[in-house]
Amino acid sequence: MDQEKNKRLEEKEKQIPAKVRYRDILVAFFRSSILSFGGGPSGIPLIETEVVKKYKWMSLEEFGDLVAIANALPGPVNTKLAGYIGWKLKGIGGLLTALIASVGPMVVAMIVLLGFMTSFQNQRWVRGMTQAVLPVVGIMMAQLTWKFLSNAKKGLGWPISLILVGISFVLIEVINIQPPILIALVLAYVLLKPSKRKSVSEGDSK
Repeated sequence: MDQEKNKRLEEKEKQIPAKVRYRDILVAFFRSSILSFGGGPSGIPLIETEVVKKYKWMSLEEFGDLVAIANALPGPVNTKLAGYIGWKLKGIGGLLTALIASVGPMVVAMIVLLGFMTSFQNQRWVRGMTQAVLPVVGIMMAQLTWKFLSNAKKGLGWPISLILVGISFVLIEVINIQPPILIALVLAYVLLKPSKRKSVSEGDSK
């Protein structure tokens, strides 16, 4: 078991480039922040594009785990993702760089544009601009959802994955259970569930 854990840690370390520059962290989270119209979930696919696809700082599996844990904790998900990824790459310096890049531009934009948008919020072109972006955000979220579902299929198989999707949909949309509560329950179940390998080894030892 220890050897397997060491191998996993080595594989994760290999996924991170040897030299991660502060400039890359700044640019990656600036782009994902400035383009995440609507905030929240709309920024997750943009962060995935930068972190997984472009810079290859982590695998899609690790990013999916990070998104699940971030959604289970209180606070803005994009800020939590930026803080953890920055800390993982360059420690405290990376954490501060990622947070400044993800939060700073939006604070400045809010100060500059809030008065302008408030003055013209009843104009048709303003409402049309905001509504036109929503389908694009929906496609981005659907694409990322498909990637996560395909990745879950590798470990669970299609039947179990689809059953979990159906159960989650009913719990969230019909029963109105908050997603963070559902994610926390699933994580608690996985952590507390006895491992099959441990039970088998204990049986062999007896």
